Amino acid sequence: MAAAPAVYRRVMKAVQKHVGGGADKKHFREFVAAEFRSPAGTEADARERLRLAEDYAYDITSIQHQKELLFSYNIAVDRSEEMKKTLNKSAASVDLQLPDVYQP
Repeated sequence: MAAAPAVYRRVMKAVQKHVGGGADKKHFREFVAAEFRSPAGTEADARERLRLAEDYAYDITSIQHQKELLFSYNIAVDRSEEMKKTLNKSAASVDLQLPDVYQP
């Protein structure tokens, strides 16, 4: 299993970078390390576990990348309330009042 150390490093780097490295996250890092050190059983089980570990590292990294993109595009901020305030200010500047929207 020459690929196992590389996968282990990739998973631990992803956990360290995206889950956190503080003392409160130590139990999770220890769990990941213990899962790698536990006996895998057959060769097919070992390959499956390595594939799952690679997928998990990829998933963590992809989710973090998506979050960063959303924040960079300001999609995380709800603009509807801000737009409503702007419209109300614009209407008030010309002595108009917008009707309230019915919400059941």
